Amino acid sequence: MKAQCQCGGLRADIAGGAQPLTIAFHCAQCQRRSGSPFGVLAYFLKELVQIEGEAREFTRGSFVGTSVTNGFCPECGSTVYVLLEKNPMMTGIPVGAFADSEFPTPAIAVWEQEKHHWVELPDGIHRFVRGTDGK
Repeated sequence: MKAQCQCGGLRADIAGGAQPLTIAFHCAQCQRRSGSPFGVLAYFLKELVQIEGEAREFTRGSFVGTSVTNGFCPECGSTVYVLLEKNPMMTGIPVGAFADSEFPTPAIAVWEQEKHHWVELPDGIHRFVRGTDGK
């Protein structure tokens, strides 16, 4: 699988056969990162993801007190990867960076207390009002 920014300058190559854990994030921070009502990230084991090209990073705090780092293209501004201090063995890739309308449905939705009232998710998604750890 391959993901990239809008201009193609920052890319993520994911080793063949890697299965993502895809999560829909409704928190305000992910809304701001994605510029949409929610962010959707596909998480892969870090060793299966190769980042290529120049990236800038922005690190912020999270609701649970750990850091979140967004890696984005300095040319077009698209986020191509997300790193969580809470889970350093994983790399998140925004699903939109794959530009694949057949990408798997999220398995989990978190921070639903900030979900836009008109957003409807498919049945079968595990839902959490806050993060998956209950915080």
